[in-house]
Amino acid sequence: MAAKKSSSKKRSKKTLRVGFIGCGAISNAHAHQYKEIDGVEIVAGADVVEANLDKMHNEYGVETDNLFKNWKDMLKNVDLDAISICTPNWLHYEPAIDAMNAGCHVMIEKPLAMNAIEGEKIRALARKKKLVCTIAFQHRFEPATQMIKRAIDAGSLGDIMVAKVHAMRRRGIPNWGVFGQKKLQGGGPMIDIGVHAMEMTHYCMGCPKPIGAMGMTWTYMGNKKSNAVSMWPNWDYKTYDVEDLCVGHIRFENGAVMQVDAMFAGHPSPEMEGMKFEVLGTKGGATKQPPALFYDKDGTMINATPHYLPKNDMWVTKMNNFVDAIRKGTEDKSPVEHGLMIQKMIDAIYESASKGGKEIAIK
Repeated sequence: MAAKKSSSKKRSKKTLRVGFIGCGAISNAHAHQYKEIDGVEIVAGADVVEANLDKMHNEYGVETDNLFKNWKDMLKNVDLDAISICTPNWLHYEPAIDAMNAGCHVMIEKPLAMNAIEGEKIRALARKKKLVCTIAFQHRFEPATQMIKRAIDAGSLGDIMVAKVHAMRRRGIPNWGVFGQKKLQGGGPMIDIGVHAMEMTHYCMGCPKPIGAMGMTWTYMGNKKSNAVSMWPNWDYKTYDVEDLCVGHIRFENGAVMQVDAMFAGHPSPEMEGMKFEVLGTKGGATKQPPALFYDKDGTMINATPHYLPKNDMWVTKMNNFVDAIRKGTEDKSPVEHGLMIQKMIDAIYESASKGGKEIAIK
């Protein structure tokens, strides 16, 4: 696509001009919600795939002169307020740095980066330039997660001692993208889906500081051809070099611990499948799936289920959180600091697994 400098003179103070770095599948969820927010305009996109750029023009009305193969050209030639980074994990760091150096607020798809070293540099630049840097953690905005968060914040469950976290698929290796390539993804299910289960649990716990972690990984299915009928068959097993299963244990500064299991492929029971968590506190406990609270009242052990939870779309809330933090200065409920703590946990679990399960200190 040809580059054309957009005139800042035409920019309305009331309009938030958004661009995309990465216009593939996940960008659709971002773009769909941006289109529903008053005063937000999708004006540019960058992607190496021509078909993805065509989609931005045909479905979201982006002018062809504002579509680029290189994000650096987009940042140079288009006047933008904010960027959604919807690229594979290995392309989170450099685009985020470039976008913030161009003065743009950024939303980065999970995880924050390939490792905490990159993540710390992103955090430091965001703070230096006083820009909103949001991590795309949508599951913390689910109604059931918010229910448990309110109960913990109110002190109804006491001090949280243990969190048990699951992100388990019986046969759910993505058959698209680079999810099976460690050099481009950073890992397998722990960094891809475990990150979601961890972030919503850690958020409910009040985001305590992690101080140590240990873990183990196993690869036993993904690197082999499978004849089992599944929702995503025929993944690229020849290039698959990430784990099928990762189990981790994290210690926090406040004395709490988190146990986390993340699986792309295996043989879990139906009760273990899905993305869920349970917390155990000194006064009560809770589960996200099904949503329930457990406590004692008047000499009786009570199991309490919500009579009503709103049908809140977590994606709507996530995107509005980002936009409102920019335009209204409201609290960013999914800030880069939270993403960095999760990244440190994942890094430590993987490092521990590479060293036979030895605990790794988190600084």
